[in-house]
Amino acid sequence: MPSGPAPPVGLRGALAPPPSARGPQGGAEQPFLRECKPSHWVPGPCRVAGPLQTRRSAGSAVGKSSSQVPLPCTHGPHTLLSFPGFHPRQVMRRAETMVHQVLYRALVSTKWLAESVRAGKLGPGLRVLDASWYSPGTREARKEYLERHVPGASFFDMEECRDAASPYEMMLPSEADFAHYVGRLGISNQTHVVVYDGDHLGSFYAPRVWWMFRVFGHRTVSVLNGGFRNWLKEGHPVTSEPSRPEPANFEATLDRSLLKTYEQVLENLESKRFQLVDARSQGRYLGTEPEPDAVGLDPGHIRGSVNMPFVDFLTEDGFEKSPEELRALFEAKKVNLAQPLIATCRKGVTACHIALAAYLCGKPDVAIYDGSWFEWFHRAPPETRVSQWQRGRA
Repeated sequence: MPSGPAPPVGLRGALAPPPSARGPQGGAEQPFLRECKPSHWVPGPCRVAGPLQTRRSAGSAVGKSSSQVPLPCTHGPHTLLSFPGFHPRQVMRRAETMVHQVLYRALVSTKWLAESVRAGKLGPGLRVLDASWYSPGTREARKEYLERHVPGASFFDMEECRDAASPYEMMLPSEADFAHYVGRLGISNQTHVVVYDGDHLGSFYAPRVWWMFRVFGHRTVSVLNGGFRNWLKEGHPVTSEPSRPEPANFEATLDRSLLKTYEQVLENLESKRFQLVDARSQGRYLGTEPEPDAVGLDPGHIRGSVNMPFVDFLTEDGFEKSPEELRALFEAKKVNLAQPLIATCRKGVTACHIALAAYLCGKPDVAIYDGSWFEWFHRAPPETRVSQWQRGRA
């Protein structure tokens, strides 16, 4: 039987559960953690001041110790975080230097989801979304969904859930449009949402939908680790029967801290308040390879950005790499996860892989430049665009 929400166990416990609590691919069996936001602190860079040692005990969220400070929660009952050996006032100061929320479980394993499906858990409290999208002329995402998908999953159409009036690619819809769209999929503010896609890499568009829910204020959202590729490989059930969920009421509230505009990125070139990381391949970043399926869009990158191809965050088998491996990747590129970070790509999709990877490392506040390179190329001054591309070449 699938387990319920895991209790908060401190930041490192949230990100790196003990081996006994991990799934077969390292993904936690618990779907997510409760989120706590002490009302008086201001979200800041992700820092961990000292070791966070907690232990679970039967009948309590966190093992008892001599120093426990109740933190007001926005979801569920108040939770106690335990920091043995510290005075309560020290605990609060240290807690304030942590991320401003105890992280929801960003990944769920195929095993956990299969058990949830088998136990009949899918419904108003748990919805599954197939967020597959493919370049025109390659694969047909909706057709493949109708042929086979995770039982109970609904199809999340990226083309429908975007700002169709924008001249740029895949821009976020309005709060009202997003709320209406996901409400029709049976998702309320109390629903735990699990997202996957069918890309051969294991994950491509699912992190974008994960971020979309988060940027519209919904925290109980997870990505299926390994994606549909591994769901099939492991022999889990599929169906061709479309899902027909009962519509629900969803209220969206845009979290502007997770979203950056053209003007903010342009200003950042001078202020350098944020690190800027580009998730595209090295060739597209440098301008030595063309942008796929693009007319009038040269490759290249925003001046001052660092390149971290999103595929590096995934294993050859299509699973997300461990937090330790992800941290090493950031360190190798001299990206400081204790400092503000903006992720970009071509159209704000694979940039969300950077946000997910950083989240798994304990940094939940990575912002996405939604317009990304597509908008930048068409709007920004030429001196802010860096590229080795030669116009007119094949």
